[in-house]
Amino acid sequence: MAHRLRSLLIVLVAALGGGARAEGWQTALKGTARLLVDSNAPRDYASGPGAPSTADIALSVLGAAEARRTGERTQLLGRYELGARKYSAFPGEDTLIQSGAVEGSLALGTEWGLGVEGHAKDRRGGSRAYSDLGASLFAEYAPDVRLALRLNLGPRRFVYRPNAAANFGGLEVGGLARYRFNRRHSLNVFGSWGSRGYGTEARLATDGVPQTFTRRRDGSLQVGAGYAYRGPVALGLTYTYQETDSNSFGETMLRHRVTANAGVRLPWRLSLFAQGSLGLSRYPDGIYLSPEIILVEEDEGQDSLSLKLTRPVSDHVDLEVSWGLWSTRLPHNGLSYSRQLMGVGITWRDAP
Repeated sequence: MAHRLRSLLIVLVAALGGGARAEGWQTALKGTARLLVDSNAPRDYASGPGAPSTADIALSVLGAAEARRTGERTQLLGRYELGARKYSAFPGEDTLIQSGAVEGSLALGTEWGLGVEGHAKDRRGGSRAYSDLGASLFAEYAPDVRLALRLNLGPRRFVYRPNAAANFGGLEVGGLARYRFNRRHSLNVFGSWGSRGYGTEARLATDGVPQTFTRRRDGSLQVGAGYAYRGPVALGLTYTYQETDSNSFGETMLRHRVTANAGVRLPWRLSLFAQGSLGLSRYPDGIYLSPEIILVEEDEGQDSLSLKLTRPVSDHVDLEVSWGLWSTRLPHNGLSYSRQLMGVGITWRDAP
């Protein structure tokens, strides 16, 4: 089965490269199965204590495949992930998620490169089913091993099945710069801006002033910077600023977010990984009427803390124990969101 999955991914990516030979490919396969205890399976918002219990047990499986081919002047890369989650008491929250990306680039001399990439993510089941599609042209500049720059431009389409009013399409432009001080310290800055057009009318302010009905349009801005350290302990720290400027009342949003992660090896061949984030949001109109979109675009909300402890039991198999906490609160309306996830699992990979 592993050989068939690897061969399939090579064929899909090689189609972009004019039939590259299989022996030029580097491939990797990975599979994970987890038994989870979810404290908020339907991911409900609650207005206070006393809400009914939403805890449940779930089985989660995830498979991933990657293939890469590097030639004298070209590089092709393909990634695919397939995940599923089955709940015991909340079958309506069973989900199937697929994501994939394909990228091809051509070197122009020793410093410049041009390429094209496409990516897609599709979630089925539950109350937050959506598809997120995008493609872009990009240019890269890498004068040495320390500095790397990348600029990209392309379209994006987002479809939110429970509520078509949240569907949008538009053009996005972005960039990334990374500087490596030495083999242990590196710094990166990034930014993107997108114009989003919706198929619905913009919501009017409730001040009684007559207004002309127009289509909703948003401008989405994201900028940030990050630092990484690779040594006896792996550390990372990232700050991100997000701004959505909308002509629809109640949809404008400003957000600051700090994320930190760490990884360390412990005795008895154990490894500990930790990640946490804190966010501060402001809604200038005083309301926010689409809380479910927070869960889609941020994958659990603003504030989070997660821990994972792993130990290899062979060259290809790891055992793991994990715990995570996610929470957020929407200002001015009393709604809050909280969720804990505890699990035990096993991971297999085709290479040590």
